[in-house]
Amino acid sequence: VVDAHMHSGIYSPLGEDAVSESKAAAMGGVTSSLNYFRTGQYYLNKGGPYKKFYPEVLKTSKGRFHVDYGFHLAPMDSVHNGEIEMLIEKFGVASFKIFMFYGSHGLHGASDSQRDFLMIGKDERYDYAHFEFVMRAIQAAREKMPERAAQISLSLHCETAEIMTAYTKIIQKDKSMKGLAAYSASRPQHSEGLAVFIASYLANETALPNINLLHLSSRKAVQAAIMMSDIFPHIDFKREVTIGHLMLDITSKAAELAKVNPPIRPREDVEFLWDALLAGELDWVVSDHACCRHEMKIPKHYFGNIWMAKSGFGGTEYLLPALVSEGTRRGMGYNHMARVTSWNPAQRYGLNSKGDIDVGFDADIALVDPAKTWTISAKGSPSTQGYTPFEGLELSARVEETFLRGQLIYQDGNVIGKPIGEYLFRPTA
Repeated sequence: VVDAHMHSGIYSPLGEDAVSESKAAAMGGVTSSLNYFRTGQYYLNKGGPYKKFYPEVLKTSKGRFHVDYGFHLAPMDSVHNGEIEMLIEKFGVASFKIFMFYGSHGLHGASDSQRDFLMIGKDERYDYAHFEFVMRAIQAAREKMPERAAQISLSLHCETAEIMTAYTKIIQKDKSMKGLAAYSASRPQHSEGLAVFIASYLANETALPNINLLHLSSRKAVQAAIMMSDIFPHIDFKREVTIGHLMLDITSKAAELAKVNPPIRPREDVEFLWDALLAGELDWVVSDHACCRHEMKIPKHYFGNIWMAKSGFGGTEYLLPALVSEGTRRGMGYNHMARVTSWNPAQRYGLNSKGDIDVGFDADIALVDPAKTWTISAKGSPSTQGYTPFEGLELSARVEETFLRGQLIYQDGNVIGKPIGEYLFRPTA
């Protein structure tokens, strides 16, 4: 299993997350962990060029992951744009990211200090022009590396800062809305759809053909993405969905513990996502795992206040069992599950020895009991998060054993042995 969207090291030191959260990944049958990383606040909490920053990431990670691991990197300024070719050539980073709302809206809500948060210079702007220049830099690198170009791509978090800022003010004044419903309304679905349109047009303008639209959470977002595929057929758009957006809705008892970006949505959006997944319109399923310990997620004196909670939560350990459980109930075949958790993300992100069981591929195998009923409890997870928004959900499938390159790393509820995860230089041979 390839969990192509994780955030190891975002809220806790990378050296700690690498150990504990990769154990959680192994529990969920995940054998390859691809983590989004950037300069700025959180993560290593520093700015500067990647030529100095990224070696520290690799040094900290080495010998700590229980599963194979790699990183997607976000170019935050013009210096980073100039490093893209180097990052591909020297470090095997084949995928990059844009956070479309970071220019003027914060990670957890409205913000007026994003330049400080991003740790970029006074002459730098994280805006649509920067996004265009990121795309041009990636495409220039692709043209210099035709043998690798098919597996070099850009991922985008599609939400629109201006719309979210305006709606946040409106919803915060409307005392009738609270919790996950209020947070969803403050980051409305059409904000996602509009961002998809903008990202797609910029991809067309810059001739960058490999675009990944991350964690689409709503009908409007998916419909916008499908529309863009029709308008720009020469762009290879991939569409991602998270297990959280498939399993939770705004009525979840987890309340602010399930705060995430894009937000958990109303049930009608959840049902649409399942319909799209079953119809083959979504390309892979991920966890968007971001371990945010309870004391950091929301301090006790703010319990019940969605606006004061931090965004993100872990869930890589439930990715495969939840998909098999709910997918089976909805008529999803095992081959389809394998495509969206293994083959599709492996092919897109340059993991050429992953994603299939065949001669020449790594023996990465998750053995799942499809008739094992159990109830999710955070106490059973090796993650240091200490809670889960999935608490109490009953699943009908469970990972029994996980093998990484032929070695048993998880069995009967226990992670086995020392960390043997290797860095994934991409595209792999």
